[in-house]
Amino acid sequence: MKIGVINGPNLDRLGKREPEVYGTQTLGDLEKLIAAHAKKAGAKTRFFQSNHEGKIIDTIAQWADDGVKFLVINPGGHTHVSVALRDAIAGSGMNAVEVHLSNIYKREEFRHKSVTASACTGVITGLGFDGYLLAVDYLVAKGESSPKSKKKK
Repeated sequence: MKIGVINGPNLDRLGKREPEVYGTQTLGDLEKLIAAHAKKAGAKTRFFQSNHEGKIIDTIAQWADDGVKFLVINPGGHTHVSVALRDAIAGSGMNAVEVHLSNIYKREEFRHKSVTASACTGVITGLGFDGYLLAVDYLVAKGESSPKSKKKK
């Protein structure tokens, strides 16, 4: 089972950007944590981060073409404005979970609306790095319960 993990704008600045909101750990720390957690659950991970909407959309399309069926995505600021990203997620055929490190509903009002959420199976917000691990757990469980995985057993 392959799980793609995409982080959007400014998440490459984890550990430096607003540590009171996002903490002091880095994106590299997050990726190591997710990879180890997924491996224990029997999943492989792919990671991508970009500050550019088009590159994120291209990556989703490429991963879908490569057979990646599961996606954890933190769209960053694109969450609130990108119909194109929403459409890429919806059109990918991937089972996607949207994750946010901070609780977007405790922040500025403009952050309360997620354009991308409607293309995702669920949204996890405000649990920090643990939110990504919960998303992986959910996707692994969905993958294990899929008709294809039952046929293989």
